[in-house]
Amino acid sequence: MTGVAEIKGNGLPIKMLHDRVLVSLRREDGERRSTGGILIPATAQVAKRLVWGEARGVGGSVRQVKVGDQVLFSPEDQHEVEVHGEELVILRERDVHAVAAERIEESTGLYL
Repeated sequence: MTGVAEIKGNGLPIKMLHDRVLVSLRREDGERRSTGGILIPATAQVAKRLVWGEARGVGGSVRQVKVGDQVLFSPEDQHEVEVHGEELVILRERDVHAVAAERIEESTGLYL
C-alpha cells in the first residue's frame, strides 16, 4: 500500500493525490527551551523556523519522499487537517526542504 496513509482509528484508508504529502508533526516542535532554560512557546515568532515531521502518506507524483521519512518544511507552507482526532498537515512536495531517511546515501555532501 505505497502512498496510502495509515492513520489510527476506524476510518477509511486515505490516498494522497498528485504531489501532496501528508505529514504528522513532531511533538517537540511545539514549545521548546532555550539553552538558558527559558521556555519558548510555539507561537513565538523570532525568525522563520523550519520544522520536522513524519510523512504519513504521499501522492502518486511524489518522487523524493516515502512514507515514514522525516521531512523538513516551513510551517507557513502547510494546510492543517484533523483525521481521526490527529492533527496532520498537507504539503506539496516542492514545499519540502529536506528529507531524512536511512535510505539516503551518505555521500550526498549534506549534513543535517
